[in-house]
Formats: sequence, C-alpha cells, structure tokens
Amino acid sequence: MNEPHEGAAGCWERVPVTRWIDPGGASAPGARSEPASDAIAMEAAVSLSYNGLSHVVMMMTPADLEDFALGFSLSEGIVERPAQIYDIVTQAHAQGLEIAITIGNERFQQLKDRRRNLAGRTGCGLCGAESLEQAVRPVPAVDCAAVIEGAAVQRALDALDAWQPLQRSTGAAHGAAWCASDGGIVLAREDVGRHNALDKLVGALARAPEPRGEGFALVSSRASYEMVGKAAQAGIGILVAVSAPTAFAVRLAAEAGITLVAFARTGRLSVYSRPERLV
Repeated sequence: MNEPHEGAAGCWERVPVTRWIDPGGASAPGARSEPASDAIAMEAAVSLSYNGLSHVVMMMTPADLEDFALGFSLSEGIVERPAQIYDIVTQAHAQGLEIAITIGNERFQQLKDRRRNLAGRTGCGLCGAESLEQAVRPVPAVDCAAVIEGAAVQRALDALDAWQPLQRSTGAAHGAAWCASDGGIVLAREDVGRHNALDKLVGALARAPEPRGEGFALVSSRASYEMVGKAAQAGIGILVAVSAPTAFAVRLAAEAGITLVAFARTGRLSVYSRPERLV
C-alpha cells in the first residue's frame, strides 16, 4: 500500500495575522478583529547549474530538490535519461539554495548550443527565452497503451487531498500525482509552483525502484502549454488537470498524442484530445 509522501509537509512557518470577524461588513456594529496565526508556505530561490554553468533560478518549495533537479533535466530535454546525470549536489546559501548538476559532455554541449537566459523565470514558463525557436520547441510523440475508466479519475481526485499535506496546512501548494490505471495514487509531490510540482513528480518516477507502469498523471492546476510539454518529454500519455486547459495546451496535446483531461471534478470531466483512452 502506498503512503502519502511527507517531503514538503514541513515547508511552512507560522506567522501572526489579524483576522476580521465581520458578519455584516467592516462598518457594522458587530464587526471586530482578533490576533491569530496562519501557516504560510515557504518559498525559496533555487538555482540550477550544469557542469558549473548557471542555467536557471526558480522560486519554489525547498523540498524534494533531487527529484526536482532530475525531473527538470528530463522534462526540459537537457538529458534524455537519468544515467546521463552523474551527480547532483545541493548547497545552502544565505540567499537560497544551489543545485549543482554534472552531466555528460555531449549533453552539456547541446545545452550550451540552445542555452536560455532564464534567471527570474515566472509561471508562464517562457520568460527569458532568447528566440521563438527556444520558447516553442517541438515535443516528442508519446507512445501510450493505457486505457482508463472515468471512475479511476474520480478515485484519484477523491484521494489527492490526502497526498497533499502542505496544501492542507497552507492552501498554497500545487500537487502532481502519478496514478495507476485503477486510480490508486502511487506517489505525489507538492510545490508552490505547478511546473515545479510536475518536475518533482517526473524526477521521483525516474528514481523509483520499480517502473511506473500504465497509468496517468493528475495535477491540481490548470493545464498550460508547458505542463503538456513536460508530460510529453516524460512520456506521460494521459494528463488530467483539475482546472482549465489553454488552447495552446490542447493543440500541443493533440500533436504529441496525449490524452488531455481538464475540469476534472467530482462527477464531471472534459476530454480535449485522444478521448479513446478514456472509457
């Protein structure tokens, strides 16, 4: 039986807050305020370098960093398989965290050939790209034989909250989960950034001792272009999102052969591409 991962569960701090109890408006006679405290998610600057060359700085939840480093390297096409990463070393600094990744010379040369200037990257996933060719890269076609039932998606949705301890504590974290064909969640990762959560999941799957098997990925966010692109790079053939897709994401999913499911809620979901995999 798989158990929820607690890696990001402690990445929060309690801060004082003034809470208003306001049944009739701030000017109403019964309105009042009282001191309280809230659990707030931590966010840290994390830099990634490859063979000593600084590549990107992300704002993210400071947990599961080795999963993130591996997943980011795979989903961005910097490496094609985990064996092409020789070492991952994390160091803490006053300003944040640094992840130093060592990769093979061939992959490093290819990285330099298409290197982006991504410092300060934001949620759009394209900021800092130096050209349209770098921003909108082609994605590989996904070979997926999985067929799942709608009930499996509902089962995964019902279980997702139990796998998101940071979200339960703070209300500020996205989750990404790998689900077996029957909807049982195999593993999940959390982060304040939806892209980071998916990268952590990709890395965790790559590091898992057993093959992931047939199934689908479930994300607690919207399905953007970059989320679909990362899924394609990771060979994920079915991506389920709790919120809306973008038009670009729908087109990219169709191009990559990904089954894109969005607006996945209790009792409803919408399939935007390759619907034959959902029965």
